[in-house]
Amino acid sequence: MYIRSLIHEARINPVGLNWRRFLLAVTPDGKVVGCAQIKPHYDGSSEFASLAVDPPHRGRGTARNLIEQLLKTSPHPIYLTCRSGLGPFYVRFGFRVADQNDLPPYFRRLKRLADIFLHGKHGEALLIMCRYDETSSLNTGSNTYLKLD
Repeated sequence: MYIRSLIHEARINPVGLNWRRFLLAVTPDGKVVGCAQIKPHYDGSSEFASLAVDPPHRGRGTARNLIEQLLKTSPHPIYLTCRSGLGPFYVRFGFRVADQNDLPPYFRRLKRLADIFLHGKHGEALLIMCRYDETSSLNTGSNTYLKLD
């Protein structure tokens, strides 16, 4: 499975994605079964984004491994957006619900739009979370691969 297929399967908007920023989870036989990225925004903020795992490989720690590896080299603070029901999953990795008053411009705008367009739809709201850590640096190389056992 390729990145585009994973993104489509997870119903993530593929517009504006830069494939060189992705970390890929790859089986020993070379099959791509998961991906995630750190996405920079125009206001200087960074977002953990595009986490997707092939359904047959879910529940095996693939998402956890992708998150942990990307967070090791990510700039901080790092934000993420998700459905409100996924918040507890990301708390395990040090993310906390972001205070709306402290959001960078990109995420303030996104939150306003989501509140308008998603109000009362799908049963869940957009959640914006943040993780702080002063000891990280950004790796802007091309795709990185995470080998799975």
